[in-house]
Amino acid sequence: MDQKQTLFSVETKGEGFIDITKHIREFVKKSGIKTGLLTIFMQHTSAGLTIQENADPDVMKDLKDYFNRIVPHNDSLYRHIYEGSDDMPAHIRSTLTETSLNIPIVNSEVALGRWQAVYVCEFRSDPHIRNVILHIMGEK
Repeated sequence: MDQKQTLFSVETKGEGFIDITKHIREFVKKSGIKTGLLTIFMQHTSAGLTIQENADPDVMKDLKDYFNRIVPHNDSLYRHIYEGSDDMPAHIRSTLTETSLNIPIVNSEVALGRWQAVYVCEFRSDPHIRNVILHIMGEK
């Protein structure tokens, strides 16, 4: 049994989704693990992670629009407004996504489906730097 870990940063441009699949695949390949489990962890409470379709960009646009409808900015019911009108909605949206994902490693590859990709979900309006930890355990 072997394990490896790395931390990398994702620069966001404000609200949206950033595909980090390529970075993940490179880490898995360099790890030498043939069979195991990859954990992806987001070190933030106003951003999230998701596995979603990567073939049609309209999927991600529709998801962004949906989040804006169900968790709007500037809602008068929010108490937590100290960090801006987009902060509490970002916390709620991150609760609706994930802060960590687990993906099997099969034959030295991330076992994503054909049209799947891993995305950082930036829920704040302004650009941010988001830290993501990758941890892989398995057999070489």
